[in-house]
Amino acid sequence: MADAGTLPSDLVRTLEQVRGGSGRIVFLTGAGISAQSGIPTFRGKEGYWVVGSKNYHPMELATQEAFRRMPEEVWRWYLYRRSVCRGAAPNEGHTSLVRAEEGLGDRFALVTQNVDGLHLRAGNTLSRTRQIHGNIDYMRCLAGGREHVHPIPDAMTAHGREDPFTEDDRALLTCKDGRLARPHVLWFDEFYDERLFSADTAMRDALAADLLVVVGTAGTTNLPMQIGAVAVKREIPFVDINPSDNPFGQAATDADHGWALVGSASEFLPAIVDVLTS
Repeated sequence: MADAGTLPSDLVRTLEQVRGGSGRIVFLTGAGISAQSGIPTFRGKEGYWVVGSKNYHPMELATQEAFRRMPEEVWRWYLYRRSVCRGAAPNEGHTSLVRAEEGLGDRFALVTQNVDGLHLRAGNTLSRTRQIHGNIDYMRCLAGGREHVHPIPDAMTAHGREDPFTEDDRALLTCKDGRLARPHVLWFDEFYDERLFSADTAMRDALAADLLVVVGTAGTTNLPMQIGAVAVKREIPFVDINPSDNPFGQAATDADHGWALVGSASEFLPAIVDVLTS
């Protein structure tokens, strides 16, 4: 496990000062934290999906428009993605954030772009976790104009890339009103929402934060970038952990109280959490 000696000394001093405060400590995570668990981003070759003779890119499949045209193919893709996520286990980055929540209590807030559910499986609580892009283990039904979120039935657990969509599948994914449910994820042609994705809550966390720690995100989506911008504007300590260059790392480098740590979550998060909770 990493120790405080792996961190810059000025960062350690700042974390010790933050530890003595009372404001929120916000962790913002992206796909990079789950990469060590073996979950690909699906933006590479793993994400492409063949329908007939056409290869579909994830950004083409993860849309309302695609679901209206070919709902079963979109579901097959998500069920395959879900099987990959469920076959993965939380890593040291995830368990470090569980320790952070246990040590910080109500000061802790976790905002995650990941839909894999690994933070909750590791032990973080739903009440302090903002799943701003949804959770691939759930589906939504439309009943009386209101959206309802339900777990995907356990019978759908094993669904491989080549598995056909069966009548039993259709029955399991059909809501009481007779309409096909949809995956509980935020699609590329949709907007952030408070009731479904706790988007406003995530922004309030950022506005009340004494520290922002960003882990493994490329900074390609709007709400996470807004959260980073809030941290920069408020001039709070801002840490980015990422093995490659990204907008958050650049913002942290440019900020007076920012640190861009080049590496994985397991290299730096345990030490950061140790200082914050000791």
